[in-house]
Amino acid sequence: LKVGFEVQVDTMSSSSQLSDQLHDSADSAKRILVIGYGNDLRCDDAVGQRVSELVSAWKLPNVFAIVVRQLTPELAEMLADVGIAIFVDVYVAQAGETDVRVQLIDQSGNTELMSHMGDPRSLLALTYALYGHVPQAWWVTVPGVNFEVKISLSPTAEQGVETALDRIHRLIQTARTEPCMKLE
Repeated sequence: LKVGFEVQVDTMSSSSQLSDQLHDSADSAKRILVIGYGNDLRCDDAVGQRVSELVSAWKLPNVFAIVVRQLTPELAEMLADVGIAIFVDVYVAQAGETDVRVQLIDQSGNTELMSHMGDPRSLLALTYALYGHVPQAWWVTVPGVNFEVKISLSPTAEQGVETALDRIHRLIQTARTEPCMKLE
């Protein structure tokens, strides 16, 4: 249940509206797109969606956040219109593992298109093939331990959401001050 948030949801009309907003806003190098993805009916698999909802609630200028169940080729057009993309997903954590991972997606030489878009690198390769460029991209993954059919997050994932939000906020602030950023 998504209560109290203005969120771009996974529908064609919302996607086209967001595309229009991206075209109408500031120069593409200044735009940031956060894509939170996962299955909101499978406990911790909803982490990406939850993070994206909360980023959307910040209402930061030139920061757009969308919620999708999976990465699809239709997202390539939006990626072509931003300077930075932040993908947010869950990873299956081992016992006691609580680290939120933030990694710059290395796109050097990654032009291979795969038939499955579950990996941001495949979507970025498609974006490059179609539009000739890609944004700087980051992949934020949050630990998950429970993937039952249920609409709630485990305590591990809840803590990971808070950490991910802090890291994403730092990425956004750094992006606004340093054109080519590296997160330490």
